[in-house]
Parts: sequence; structure tokens; C-alpha cells
Amino acid sequence: MTIPVIETERLTLRRPRIEDFDAYAAVFASDRSRFMDGPKPRREAWDEFASDCAAWVLRGYGIWSVETKDYGALAGWAGIIHPERYHEPELGWFLVEEYEGQGYAFEAAKAARQYARQNFGLNCPVSFISTGNHRSIRLAERLGATVEETRGSPDDRFFVYRHPASEAAQ
Repeated sequence: MTIPVIETERLTLRRPRIEDFDAYAAVFASDRSRFMDGPKPRREAWDEFASDCAAWVLRGYGIWSVETKDYGALAGWAGIIHPERYHEPELGWFLVEEYEGQGYAFEAAKAARQYARQNFGLNCPVSFISTGNHRSIRLAERLGATVEETRGSPDDRFFVYRHPASEAAQ
């Protein structure tokens, strides 16, 4: 399967590579992953990484590794996440810490969403965001998504953000 490459002004969204796993595992080992069911040991991070990569073969879409164009540095991941336990595809994103706060997540998520609309027929994806993840909430709202409902247990609440049907509002 050929995984498409997406180019934005500052980023390249490309297929995940085995070399990306150490950074992926480091994110999931840190407290920063608390909004993504973490922290997780390396073995569980591998299961997530392998699942995210396998989605391309099994579903025809998945996540991209996000690289900066200036240095070719791995900045994070963005794309469509759809494990078996999800009722529908999710537009998701996360960055390694040193690339946060620079607009990369917005740029990558917007490009991934647009590609998913045009090529995968995913017109109104959701983003599942922990109620305490204020950075991702702001990003979803900046992308034009709105809260559709709140789900989860009392100890693990999350918002279901629905993305708009077109990029025109962005």
C-alpha cells in the first residue's frame, strides 16, 4: 500500500517509519500522554503504534508522521485514527514536546482533515478530547469543530468534537 505524502507550507506528512517509534514511545511514557490513556510502558506504546500503522492497510487511511521541512525533524503525528473500539473515524494529533505552541498541530491536522475529506470521503470526522486537555480543545475549536456531546465515565470524561463539513469556514 502506498501511503500518500502531504506537503504544507512548513511540514511534510509522511508514512510512519520504525525510526519514529522511539519518539512515539517517549511521548506515551511521559505525563503528556495522560489525555491519551497514558502514560504507557514501551510495549503498550508499540501496540498503539503498530495499530496506527496497520490502519493504512486495514482501513485505507491512518496517521502520518509529521516532519518539519526546515530540518526534517519529527514533530509528531496527525491523521485519522479508527481502532476497532471507536464507532467512527477520529481526526487526531499529537506532537513531541519541543514542537508544541508553534502552530504545527493546527497545520498538520487541517491538512490531514482536508486530505481525508477529498480522498477518503470522511466529511465530518470527530475528535475525542479529554475534558482536561485544554490545548487540544482550543485547537479543535480553531479548526472549526464544535462539541457534539460529552461521553465517558465520571473519572474519564471526554468531549466529542464534530468537524465542519467544509473548509470554507476556516
